[in-house]
Amino acid sequence: MTDIQPTESATADRVDGKRRNSRGVKLFIRDIVLIFLAAIIISVGIKAFLIRSFYIPSESMQDTLQVNDRIIVNELVPKMVKIEHGDIVVFKDPGGWLHTQPVVEQNGFVAGVDWLLSIVGLSAPDSNDHLIKRVIGLPGDKVVCCNAFGQMSVNGIPLVEPYLKLPVGVTKVSANDFSVTVPKNSLWVMGDNRYDSADSRFNTNGPTKGFVPMDDVVGRAFVVSWPSSHWTWLDNYPNVFSGVDGK
Repeated sequence: MTDIQPTESATADRVDGKRRNSRGVKLFIRDIVLIFLAAIIISVGIKAFLIRSFYIPSESMQDTLQVNDRIIVNELVPKMVKIEHGDIVVFKDPGGWLHTQPVVEQNGFVAGVDWLLSIVGLSAPDSNDHLIKRVIGLPGDKVVCCNAFGQMSVNGIPLVEPYLKLPVGVTKVSANDFSVTVPKNSLWVMGDNRYDSADSRFNTNGPTKGFVPMDDVVGRAFVVSWPSSHWTWLDNYPNVFSGVDGK
């Protein structure tokens, strides 16, 4: 009994099948690479122009924000969307607000992963170089503290601030009194944890006299994204500031 020898046609079919399979694999890999690159480009674009992530390194915004919370920041503010009273904004150090931060040592792999995630906005390695506070005064506002009831006022309107964290038994919203008029293209900002926040009040001897230039604002924080147990939209409390702009 003799073996059946494959015909030339059958051999050619097998070769063509292998070539088609090989080409299919290559096309699949190409599509995956293109999808990955498109996702990176879109993510970089979103980070550069729309939103980005930061984490909270301090207690100055408690109890609104907790240490190590992750927040999402709208970068269209203030470039395309105006800042409003009560907004929580992230901004670069105007000069002298932050102490020199120690360099965090990372091994090559961790540093590489952190860098890659930062490109797509999922990591925030520069959070320690930024600050986050609530906007109290806009350009032209007169901000004064404190009245006989311990309240702060903006343009003569006393504020009832439900977001504040004050020491037990304390009703005065700031330990030190002040009266300032916010200059053009600047903000007066304060932390919600009023007795543990090195904000505009404590930087009046700096180059910007405690005010934050609009150009230093990265954007407005609008949601706590992590941990999931802290997930919430961030309110700017329009009722608190009702009437301060004369409306």
